[in-house]
Amino acid sequence: MSVFIKNGTVVNADQSFKADVLCDGGRIVAVGEDIDAPSSAEIIDASGQYVMPGGIDPHTHMQMPFMGTTASEDFYTGTAAGLAGGTTMIIDFVIPAPQERLLDAYEKWRGWAEKASADYSFHVAVTWWDDSVHEDMGTLVHERGVNSFKHFMAYKNIMMADDEIMANSFRRALELGAIPTVHAENGELVYQLQQEMLKAGITGPEAHPLSRPPAVEGEAADRAIRFAQTFNVPLYIVHNSCKDSVDAITRARAEGHRVYGECLAGHLLIDDSVYRHPDFEFAAAHVMSPPFRAPEHQDALWRALQGGNLQTTATDHCCFCADQKAMGREDFTKIPNGTGSVEDRLAVIWDAGVNTGRLTMNEFVAVTSTNTAQIFNVYPRKGTVSVGADADVVVWDPEGTRTISAKTHHQNVDFNIFEGRTVRGVPSHTVSQGRIVWRDGELRAERGAGRYIDRPPFARPFDGMDERARRNAPQKVERT
Repeated sequence: MSVFIKNGTVVNADQSFKADVLCDGGRIVAVGEDIDAPSSAEIIDASGQYVMPGGIDPHTHMQMPFMGTTASEDFYTGTAAGLAGGTTMIIDFVIPAPQERLLDAYEKWRGWAEKASADYSFHVAVTWWDDSVHEDMGTLVHERGVNSFKHFMAYKNIMMADDEIMANSFRRALELGAIPTVHAENGELVYQLQQEMLKAGITGPEAHPLSRPPAVEGEAADRAIRFAQTFNVPLYIVHNSCKDSVDAITRARAEGHRVYGECLAGHLLIDDSVYRHPDFEFAAAHVMSPPFRAPEHQDALWRALQGGNLQTTATDHCCFCADQKAMGREDFTKIPNGTGSVEDRLAVIWDAGVNTGRLTMNEFVAVTSTNTAQIFNVYPRKGTVSVGADADVVVWDPEGTRTISAKTHHQNVDFNIFEGRTVRGVPSHTVSQGRIVWRDGELRAERGAGRYIDRPPFARPFDGMDERARRNAPQKVERT
């Protein structure tokens, strides 16, 4: 069935204009005035509303095994909750166990994701190195539609990628036309500080931010950038939470390096006072890495988002319920790291960004959808309301309100980090693959309707070396 969205204002990252939108066969087939829609089309009257590309969340962890438990949100419940909030695609993470083949882990995650109700793709983490990893990276790029590889610089003795792993993986990514991504925290420093906290008898959630200060994030971000510069490969740094990492990205971009930065909705709005709350369950529910920061770091994130040094917003959606968080009641290092917000990202960023004048509507579309589609090479299939694009569309009511609560959200977790916040600006309709999946509070998500989205490799610098590097490269000296 066709979907005809009439009387709305189309808002893309580059322009806004009054237009109707016709979706048919899972694609947008017409954008303009006086469209002749089929009589059988399902009609959405978007009068007074904005018609925008569906949100793309570049950082989620559905159903992830982690820290002795498994995230409570699976690929069906998580993507369904995303649809309720206007997010029509996620990019999740395949995380191989030490010595596990990358392809084996990828196939396992693909199996879990078959129940997804919205489109999805994968980053694949490199957690160890040998010849099989080198081989599997090539297969993933050329045959599985993967163009990004994740490196955890944190989580010592679990999944941390040391300098040797990063060097090998960054070099291989360049050969393949893939982009490395990093979780930037110095894992050794975090480990040392965690032990200091425990020895001092500070065992509760208040120790979590103390063991992961901004300096450990800034150091790791700068180190990852220098690796990328050395190999002349682009770099994407996930969930920047503080001024220190933002400053590292800003310096690198000013020097002409292709470094991209992501921030989370939670880091933009929540500060570190949550860890000092007297109730353990409340404080533990906010334990994630990097942690929430002092307010001055939130200001730095907003400025970087406004100024273009951070390009994307995400959630790091990784849900654990109270009984799972309680695993760390006597030892904060055992609290499973993760929070949820895949349903709330668009609304809270609109409310705190567009409604306050920090972001224009077009900038909002850029940082919640278009930039991600462009960086990870699925644009213009995704990230735009244009003829030929996938019919992933959100109809946005700028005057609609919602009070966020775990009692009413669709996320499969018993806590919401934005609990009690009333937002102005919500999706009245979400269209996924040309189907209306959210309409005026009614969720119509279909289990298994999500598709795996291939992401092709990027164009590569000739011989892995740009012209400046070529001029500076040492030349062979002929001796007589």
